[in-house]
Amino acid sequence: MIIAEMSIAPFGMGTSLSPIVKEAVKVIKESGLRYEVGGMSTTIEVPDLDTLFELVKKAEAAEINVGAKRILINIKIDHRMDKDITIDSKRTAVTKE
Repeated sequence: MIIAEMSIAPFGMGTSLSPIVKEAVKVIKESGLRYEVGGMSTTIEVPDLDTLFELVKKAEAAEINVGAKRILINIKIDHRMDKDITIDSKRTAVTKE
């Protein structure tokens, strides 16, 4: 399993980006993958890199479709192969007492 954190932000679209970012989040939601939207990025559980990059391409296209002319994409990937990981297991590992 891969846990990915990504943000896809348009540039030059004014000060409020949420209407455009919502289009990318809609694509992620429709993918059926487990995800969590945070204040600065979205965390997603994906089975492989192909799935992740296909999702990124679709999310970018959604922002382009609503008028974005420039988009900054940040992706952070945790590809752990020695055991299964999830968003919850990563959170628990750093918050359990």
